[in-house]
Amino acid sequence: MMEFDPTTTYNEEKKEDSSAQPIKLGTPLEAGKEVASKEQVIAALRTIEDPEIFINIYDMGLIYRADVSENGDVDIDMTLTAPACPVAGDMPMMAASAVEDLEGVGVVTLNIVWEPIWTPDRMTEEARIMLDIF
Repeated sequence: MMEFDPTTTYNEEKKEDSSAQPIKLGTPLEAGKEVASKEQVIAALRTIEDPEIFINIYDMGLIYRADVSENGDVDIDMTLTAPACPVAGDMPMMAASAVEDLEGVGVVTLNIVWEPIWTPDRMTEEARIMLDIF
């Protein structure tokens, strides 16, 4: 456990504290297999909903990056609405698993990031309409 340091801001402290190992799932894709597209990865991420507000994590703006490499490996940067989010332990694994299940995906690496800080501005227009945020 990290000791309290009054010279460290909350965000710096959380960033250090949350620098856990990335989630890694899957195995390398066999050579010659067709690689999943970025659109397929995004579609898989859209199957994961925040259980409190029933909006998917992609439209919520929680996915900062989803890159598919030529060998089928997928690297994802994801954030949460707050470090104390009740589903912080489950949602990243659910997202990584949804992508891992796609045909044409090798190793999935999902990093939890805290910067830039999530704000409702990151939500899609459809998500803002669903939540009456304009």
